[in-house]
Amino acid sequence: MKSPLLLLPGAVPAEGVDEGVAAHYGDLFREQRALAEGSGFVDLSHRGVVTVTGDDRLTWLHLLLTQHVEKLPPHRATEALILSPHGHIEHALYLVDDGTTTWAHVEPGTQEALVAYLESMKFFHRVEVADRTGEYAVVHLPAGSIAATPEGVVARETPYGRDLFLPRERLEEFAGAHGPAAGLLALEALRVEAHRPRLGFETDHRTIPHELGWLETAVHLQKGCYRGQETVARVHNLGKPPRRLVFLHLDGSEVHLPPPGTGIHNADDGPEGRKLGFVTTSVRHHELGPVALALVKRNVPVDARLMAGDTAAAQEVVVEP
Repeated sequence: MKSPLLLLPGAVPAEGVDEGVAAHYGDLFREQRALAEGSGFVDLSHRGVVTVTGDDRLTWLHLLLTQHVEKLPPHRATEALILSPHGHIEHALYLVDDGTTTWAHVEPGTQEALVAYLESMKFFHRVEVADRTGEYAVVHLPAGSIAATPEGVVARETPYGRDLFLPRERLEEFAGAHGPAAGLLALEALRVEAHRPRLGFETDHRTIPHELGWLETAVHLQKGCYRGQETVARVHNLGKPPRRLVFLHLDGSEVHLPPPGTGIHNADDGPEGRKLGFVTTSVRHHELGPVALALVKRNVPVDARLMAGDTAAAQEVVVEP
């Protein structure tokens, strides 16, 4: 789904899973600084939007999600995961309930599989699940923004900003009133700075929540059963995850960023050293310079001198070993 805001001056389209919105509008660092100062907005209209209505919606979702949502107050934002039977992350949902409807935005292209799974789990519950991606566009206002939420628009207020579920036909009008627009790369740089994982970027087919720090924000450790809960409880109570998320300060003299998937090894072992992990997201930050998130083996020493491919990388702990 191609955003009409790609017609704004300077817009450069994003690629890959984020295709359909702007990567930037000609000045990446200016756009980052604007977001960090609480101005502007980011077009996230390529993200999936799913709603659940019906009297049983919260008690039903409570049975399926990692988060405690049974008594979720209206307008309180939360996030949750759906796990495989073995505890691997399959979906990440960014939720809010407006009192009659639970709204969620999800990674681009994942909404169809999510809706199919939810439909398969309805049984006799009084719920209706809908893919609303064609009707609603997600727009992000940064933390500190003084922009008013348009009348009748559902919003998720979080420490990182406000996500609006905006009717698609109002997207261009909103952009005209709340510019300047910032591209997705600016938001990604702030996400990496905040050590926040993203499904499909920091995850692969075997990722469990403990590896990424998602226990703190998307998993409720005292709630009852849900699919994958046994793995979550066992690793939390009896063991450690096999990998852990780290934040990397990259050598700023390098022209190119190490792309996702770049292997990480110990600098002391040379370029042929044993692979210890891989880069998940790398960005250029307006203050920190080139930085990245990466997944490494849990037993990698926190003071190890690392290399991301050919780039020197200083490790900062996100998930404790």
